[in-house]
Amino acid sequence: MNKRRYGSTGMTVSEIGFGAWQLGNRQEWEAMDETSAISLVHEALAMGINFFDTAPNYGLGNSETLLGKALKGQREKAVINTKFGHHAGGETDFGVRRIRESVEGSLKRLQTDYIDSVIIHNPPFELLDGKFGHYAEFEKLKAEGKIGAYGVSVDSAREMREAVTGGGGTGIGVIEVMFNIFYQETADAFALAQERDIPLIIKVPLDSGWLSGKYGSESIFSGVRSRWSPEIIRKRAALLDKIKFVTGGNTTLAMAALRFILSYPAVATVIPGVRSHAQLEENVSASAGSMPEDQVRRLEQLWQSEIRDQQLGW
Repeated sequence: MNKRRYGSTGMTVSEIGFGAWQLGNRQEWEAMDETSAISLVHEALAMGINFFDTAPNYGLGNSETLLGKALKGQREKAVINTKFGHHAGGETDFGVRRIRESVEGSLKRLQTDYIDSVIIHNPPFELLDGKFGHYAEFEKLKAEGKIGAYGVSVDSAREMREAVTGGGGTGIGVIEVMFNIFYQETADAFALAQERDIPLIIKVPLDSGWLSGKYGSESIFSGVRSRWSPEIIRKRAALLDKIKFVTGGNTTLAMAALRFILSYPAVATVIPGVRSHAQLEENVSASAGSMPEDQVRRLEQLWQSEIRDQQLGW
């Protein structure tokens, strides 16, 4: 497993991370039992993964709880990133007064006395420049040794720039951002993040499953994925046909999708969700190779010419 610098934190992280949204999540998925969930985390560690991304609202706190149990006795092997804003009780509240309570709740569930990074979980745009005191509060927790770094989770280049260049954003140490073959808009701000030595955690790397290779024009969705209309399903399936050139030999579509993201030096780690040993192995295999530069350029050109102006949902 290749490792990359986690910005100015002094840490290195596995370029393939472990997205723990599905871990213990009974709201959108059929939940794994505790033994299976803990075993999956242990397998990830054995395969060289050391970066784990979670949040208080994932499984209403259960994701953090299971991760804490799995890492008990080997906390030093992991870099943990969690979030603030969507709470374990199911409510959404970005108020500054809730930051300490949220972080301390995460510390308890994770069974640790420090969290490597905490990010504001897709906040409203007006919070990104820090004028309401969020970053100042995180600075206090950082000074106390309860967190190592803080930042934001966002979905656009505009939001990235606001967080980095806003009046109160000078302490931003990490950004989690959506980016994948079918959604490349955020790459417009990658150079800025790299210039400021702010590592990028890439979320939704497989475009909610479309880049896993298991969906097509006849796919029927339920639950959280029922948001796609028949028209959007047709559009997405047609795009899959146009990127088949990235597969072949031992390279699956999922592996290629992850390698595309890892071709960008601003990226520290990518966090595909994990629900099984097979998914874990496929994710880790992406670190064993790289995408040819000509394929990267073709995918970038496809985005600019045919995808950027389409309404595909996320």
